[in-house]
Amino acid sequence: MEFNLDRNLIFFDIEATGLNVIRDRIIQIAMVKYFKNGKEPEEISMLINPGIPISEEAMQVHGITPKDVANKPTFQQVADKLYEFIGNADLAGYNSNRFDIPMLMEEFSRVGMELSVDNRRTLDMQRIFYKMEPRTLKAALKFYSGKDIENAHDALADVKATIDVFKGQLERYKNEDYIDEDGNVITTPVVNDMQAIHNFTNDNRFVDATQRMKYDGDGRIVFSFGKYTGQPVAEVLSRDKQYYNWMMNKEFSSQVKQIIKKLVREYEKNNK
Repeated sequence: MEFNLDRNLIFFDIEATGLNVIRDRIIQIAMVKYFKNGKEPEEISMLINPGIPISEEAMQVHGITPKDVANKPTFQQVADKLYEFIGNADLAGYNSNRFDIPMLMEEFSRVGMELSVDNRRTLDMQRIFYKMEPRTLKAALKFYSGKDIENAHDALADVKATIDVFKGQLERYKNEDYIDEDGNVITTPVVNDMQAIHNFTNDNRFVDATQRMKYDGDGRIVFSFGKYTGQPVAEVLSRDKQYYNWMMNKEFSSQVKQIIKKLVREYEKNNK
């Protein structure tokens, strides 16, 4: 099956020192890039020295040890190469909206680079799977393609499994409707159209991956945590600079910081 693309699409997966998208670091990254012009896909895969310890729990999952990455480049040393490879492509993965993309954004932020998702689609095959057939990547691969995954939790193996899962999902659900928990029917949401998949796999109630901000009933971006819960972000942060500075200097994701800077800038420009 050929993907129906109107822009380049990158499937990617990372392995990390742990599960905290802000504190932990990438130790392996793999990407497969599909081109809108039909050119043969390109692959990139590398181990990265994280500069911090790898948790025992993480090592039990992916099997990558400190010795494996001791002589590998740091993220700073490979950042330009990865950034150029990504370009303006849409991003896809398995649980990528909640883990891989936010963590990659953090890594770029640490080296003074901004990976923005404002003008790119993010496609999450786990969201399709969990909505249509709640299970794991291993079960998804078996269910959709009849294959058994080899070298599970090797980043490149997981990327290729995710691609096979997505192809199987597009074929299986091309004529199937989705009924949400409120009984609303979405007509054939899983189609070979990347905008449709972006819409279906993203939780449009929330603005950022860590769910610190959401849309209210009037479409305004409001806080979903803390003392300003439910209040409009731009207005509050424009008024309370101390809270704005607190957020910019605390362990909020780089995505959150990008968003609040943009919101405050636009709010103050429009309310001069």
